[in-house]
Amino acid sequence: MEFIIDNAIFIGLALASGLALIWPILTNSNAGMPSVTPNEAVLLMNRAKLFILDVRDDTEFAAGHIQGAKHIPVAKLEERIQELAKQKNKPVLVVCQRGVRSNAACKVLAKHEFAQVSSLAGGLDKWIEAKMPLVKD
Repeated sequence: MEFIIDNAIFIGLALASGLALIWPILTNSNAGMPSVTPNEAVLLMNRAKLFILDVRDDTEFAAGHIQGAKHIPVAKLEERIQELAKQKNKPVLVVCQRGVRSNAACKVLAKHEFAQVSSLAGGLDKWIEAKMPLVKD
């Protein structure tokens, strides 16, 4: 007990630093949902029949998107989920602008028993930063 009293400051610092290390894990909004970097996404596109789902709004999608991406805004995903029924057992990459909406969409897809769902880490912003191509329809 004397040790704890004599070293209370150091013990407090150790506990605070431990909490600081695990805080990102505890507050991760993507908890349980895998994410892939733009480079990993390209590898998946080349190796597997990757289905890309873009959940941004219409204006963002029209400004540029990943080639071959299916567009369903995240707000309409629940009501349009049947359009994706054929993709349930395929790897699905969900894309938005920064990664927040895609995490929400991944949770919706997981709820509907999609087998292999992942989010593009950092969204299209990271895709562009990695100098990956976009197309406009």
